[in-house]
Amino acid sequence: MENEIKSHYSYSEVITWLENKGVELYGNHFKIIETDYSIVYKLIAYFLKDEASCFQYGINSAKGILLSGPIGCGKTSLMNIMKYLATAEHKFFVKPCRDISFEFIQDGYQIIHQYSKGKLYESAPKTICFDDLGTENNLKYYGNECNVMAEILLSRYDLFISKKLQTHITTNLSASEIENFYGNRVRSRLRELCNLIAFDNTVVDKRR
Repeated sequence: MENEIKSHYSYSEVITWLENKGVELYGNHFKIIETDYSIVYKLIAYFLKDEASCFQYGINSAKGILLSGPIGCGKTSLMNIMKYLATAEHKFFVKPCRDISFEFIQDGYQIIHQYSKGKLYESAPKTICFDDLGTENNLKYYGNECNVMAEILLSRYDLFISKKLQTHITTNLSASEIENFYGNRVRSRLRELCNLIAFDNTVVDKRR
């Protein structure tokens, strides 16, 4: 596989480095298995901004990443180690969608602003990976129901168009499930906002 990649990076060396970072974060059991290399190579190309490889993979480096796959396939842990591979100007942090929903219950609509335009004292919005999209619920704040993540993603889409702000997402939802949860408007904008990188649905749960 790596022989097909025309790149000045050694992808096998990068995978070894990522595995060491994964062991550091998650313990000695962490390993990137060979059947996942096709996914991991795409993420490496993207986060190193290796334009030649991105071109081969059909990845637009200006967009974010939508990493989809079944529960337990390793989406979250992969994005957590990719943080350390990202170039300085593309650093991001991982935020569970469920946590955002709980913050919304407590603090209300300012949470939507916080995860789109940023906090009032911040100079610019931040690149964020919204982890496990679909695990949060529609929530009520003082009786008003709100699809919090839909509103955040629509706001971040506007910022992507105006300021090239990138957004990353992990989810186990299919495209049709995303539309059911968040509406056609969100699904349509996600196509423009993110590169889709998808695990095969037959991937085994690595938590077993």
